Amino acid sequence: MPSETPQPNADPLHSAKLIEIDHVSFGYDASRTILNDVSLDFERGKVTAILGGSGCGKTTLLRLIGGVHPATKGIVRFDGEVVDTRNKDQLFKLRRRLGMLFQFGALFTDLSVFENVAFPLREHTDLAEPMIRDVVLMKLNAVGLRGAAQLRISEISGGMARRVALARAVALDPEVIMYDEPFAGLDPISMGVAANLIRTLNDTTRATSLIVSHDVQECFAICDYAYLLSSQGRVVAHGKPEELNASEDAEVRQFIRGEPDGPVRFHYPARPLAEDFGVPA
Repeated sequence: MPSETPQPNADPLHSAKLIEIDHVSFGYDASRTILNDVSLDFERGKVTAILGGSGCGKTTLLRLIGGVHPATKGIVRFDGEVVDTRNKDQLFKLRRRLGMLFQFGALFTDLSVFENVAFPLREHTDLAEPMIRDVVLMKLNAVGLRGAAQLRISEISGGMARRVALARAVALDPEVIMYDEPFAGLDPISMGVAANLIRTLNDTTRATSLIVSHDVQECFAICDYAYLLSSQGRVVAHGKPEELNASEDAEVRQFIRGEPDGPVRFHYPARPLAEDFGVPA
C-alpha cells in the first residue's frame, strides 16, 4: 500500500501535466528496489520516451501509472487525481482512458484481425455491431491493414501483428497511449513505419503518448521529450532529444551512442570469479 497519504487533487485545467510521478520508489519484494525515488512529468498531447537498459524499471513504471501495483513510496497522479490501487471504481475509469500496446502484442491468436480490434469495443461500449464494424475498419485503415481484417493472427507477419495490436490499443480513442517496447523485433522498415504511426496517431487524436524503449534513435526521431533511467532505477537525465544528444554526461553518452565502455557495466554485480570456482587466492 502507498506509504503517503494522498493530497487534495490539483486543478487539471491549470496544469499541462497529465501524469505526474512524484518521488516514487517501488520493488516487487523487499530484496530489490526497481524504481528509486523517480520523478517524471508527462505533458498533455506530447510524445514522451522513457529510455533505459533492460531491467531498469521502464515497464514497471507503466504498471504503476495503470494502477496495477501501488508505489512503495511516493505518489502517482493522473489528471490531478492520486492513483489509488484500492479504489476499484477509480481504476476502472482510469483504465478506460488508457490504451496499451504490450511488448509482445498480446493478441488473441484464435481470433481474426478484425475480432482482435473489435474486442475492447464490445467489452467497454454499448455500440451496435454496424458501428463497431465501421470503427474497427477505420482503425485498421489507419495502420494500413484494412485489407487484412479477415485474416487470422497466424497468417500475418510479426510486424503486421504489432500494427494490429496498435489498432486495438487505440480502438477506444484513449487519452493516453502507452507503448511497451514498440520497436522490439521489427525490421528497419517496420520499425520506421511503427515510429511514424505513433507520431501520427498522437497528433491526429491529440492523445498523450508514453514510449518505453531502448531504441534511442527511433524514439528521438518522434518524441518531444525523453527520460533516461539508470540500471539502479533512477532518472539520470531528461530533456528534449537534441539536449540529450548534446549531453557530455558519461552515462548519457554511453547509452545514447551504444558504447561498450563507460560507467554502465555489462556484468551484474557478483563475487570474484575465483570464489565461485574455488581458485586459491
